[in-house]
Amino acid sequence: MRLAGKVALISGGGSGIGEATARRFVAEGARVAVMGRTEERLDAVARDSGALALVADAADPAQAETAVRTALAELGGLDVVVASAGGRGTAGVLTASPTDVTASIESNLMTAFVLAKAALPALIESRGVIVLVASLAAHAAPPDNAGYTASKHALVGLARSLARDYGPRGVRTNVVSPGWVRTAMADVEMDRLVAAGRAPSREEAYMLATSDVPLGRPATPEEIAAICFFLACEDSSYVNGAVIMAAGGSSIVDVPALAFGSEVGQGSEVEG
Repeated sequence: MRLAGKVALISGGGSGIGEATARRFVAEGARVAVMGRTEERLDAVARDSGALALVADAADPAQAETAVRTALAELGGLDVVVASAGGRGTAGVLTASPTDVTASIESNLMTAFVLAKAALPALIESRGVIVLVASLAAHAAPPDNAGYTASKHALVGLARSLARDYGPRGVRTNVVSPGWVRTAMADVEMDRLVAAGRAPSREEAYMLATSDVPLGRPATPEEIAAICFFLACEDSSYVNGAVIMAAGGSSIVDVPALAFGSEVGQGSEVEG
């Protein structure tokens, strides 16, 4: 019960990483509010976990402020905010419209900015924690996804700004950057690989997508939730402005050397 007595507000709490984080926090003793735009999903999480469901768009300042006020009134405070809402992508720059990119920025960056702004007064009072859920795309570039890539990169910059400005007032802000995670959003991408004939099934698509990841598999939402828990609890009390990569080792792969694989003679040298 490492979060006993703490209150957490989690955006994107109706599914995926947000849902898993809400369940982990409740199991660790926290009082939790899950926030999102889909009432049915939120209600299901609330029924199963005992969390408070708050139907709200985290990118809307008025709705975010109402969600924060409700969490404060109903749960008695606010100690942790996990911003896990997001996910809308775009095409490449030549194909994506400015409207598409604006929507991606709103979904992936502004949801975190607006919620953090609404929650900061309470978090300063409690000397609380902000956890932003970014992506491997905050550090590298997936193909044909300019808006998503730009907004996730910006999310890391937002976290660093929050950590720099509000760390002196007791608020810690950190980032977790997952690679492929088995979520409904990722399922859609895997199904695209199946439809394109790249894999015979969703499971095989996940294996294809992670074939060059050193751990050779996608993460579960619960594995990412465990990192959010670490960043929320006292074990990370001196961690501020950090980015934790949770991508199975994807970020350490020497891409130009992938063609050589492990079949190249042991001890051979590959330039690059």
